[in-house]
Amino acid sequence: MDLGLSGKHAIVTGGSRGVGKEIALSLAAEGVHVTLTYQGQREKAEEVVGEIQATGRNAHAVKMDLADSTSMQALFQQANAQVGAADILINNAGVWPKGYIKDLTLSDWTDTINKNLTSVFLLSQLFVQQCLDHQKGGKILNITSQAAFHGATTGHAHYAASKAGILGFARSLAREHASDGITVNNLALGIVETDMIRSSLQEKEDYYLSRIPLGRVAQPKEMAEIATFLVSEKANYLTGSTFDATGGMLMR
Repeated sequence: MDLGLSGKHAIVTGGSRGVGKEIALSLAAEGVHVTLTYQGQREKAEEVVGEIQATGRNAHAVKMDLADSTSMQALFQQANAQVGAADILINNAGVWPKGYIKDLTLSDWTDTINKNLTSVFLLSQLFVQQCLDHQKGGKILNITSQAAFHGATTGHAHYAASKAGILGFARSLAREHASDGITVNNLALGIVETDMIRSSLQEKEDYYLSRIPLGRVAQPKEMAEIATFLVSEKANYLTGSTFDATGGMLMR
């Protein structure tokens, strides 16, 4: 199936590892030029860039701080200079800190909300402004979580709140800019085997598996393939929606 993605330019935040890395690679396989962001080791980001460039697509990595609006503006400036205006924004990067509500400080709460929710607002705003300036449509996909619906029982209430906030924001953004040809959707993940959660999985594997009707943890590539479809031309009639990829943890 031709997804109509060849030649497009996507910005993928947190694209150096985990689900973000697989999304970047999946998009490149469909002919997309990719700007990916990272916050930690540049070496990992450059490895992904190299894999994409080996397919003949343009790719580059930009260091970005989820808590710094100036860093986000620099991302768009560099992406435009390297490849041109982006057609797709995938808000994937985020943090998963642990702390039970009785122990959380205001700083813990604010830091998580800023990195997981405020960053989505700021990046989406920059993307929409760019689309309007260039008089073209675009696609935004936010990576959220089943925790936005179930809440958290393992000390991640601030994470759950940030991911739930994305849902309301995305619906509003979708309504405001549907007439401009800009679609906004969410992909709610269940439990995916990534560096972020691997140690928790090893400690409580039986607990996590008991919550998944399909009886197994997802692989990042599976999530990436769904994300790629949701930003493709085959998904043009979808906006303001949240799609569950949770192995049955969410059944709505």
